[in-house]
Amino acid sequence: MSIDKNQTIKIIKDFGSNENDSGSADVQVAILTERIKNLTEHLKKHKKDFGSRRGLLSMVGQRRNILKYIKNKNEERYSNLIKKLGLRR
Repeated sequence: MSIDKNQTIKIIKDFGSNENDSGSADVQVAILTERIKNLTEHLKKHKKDFGSRRGLLSMVGQRRNILKYIKNKNEERYSNLIKKLGLRR
């Protein structure tokens, strides 16, 4: 359900400004997106896991708030991030 350390390092390299940039908004959105994908797959198999479903909804809300922050700061950066992650507007 969660992502392993190697995936996290790869995401930080792809979306961060440097290798140690784990806190920028772009990296946070990318990590949340990966966790959401994994949890969605888990919930397809385990339909009655309501605790995980609640966590999924929490992560989706957190990602939405960070994306709103990025959009307010820089529209072009937001558009590029959405395209790179394959999210809809």
